[in-house]
Amino acid sequence: MPEPARDPFETLGDPNRRAILGLLGTDGRSVQQIAEALPISRPAVSRHLRLLKEAGFVVEEPQGTRRIYRLHDEGLAAVHAYLERVWGEAGARFRLMAENTEP
Repeated sequence: MPEPARDPFETLGDPNRRAILGLLGTDGRSVQQIAEALPISRPAVSRHLRLLKEAGFVVEEPQGTRRIYRLHDEGLAAVHAYLERVWGEAGARFRLMAENTEP
């Protein structure tokens, strides 16, 4: 039986994983390229990438002897849709409260 996907918000809680997502926002990169851009080791980068992949944020593409990691739009879109829904509801409640408050 496959393991359930990681909680995306738990995954985003780590600053190194957020930094990796920021790097991948411009282009795909190898583990080595990511490790050179951040103050963490290659094994640590690999662990973070595995967790990001399990959460649906990145995909890996074989390219010769390396693997290139890229953002996975669908995984990011699911989190974006959730945040839009939550903030949209909060905004509507705030508007309602502001409109019904007497000076």
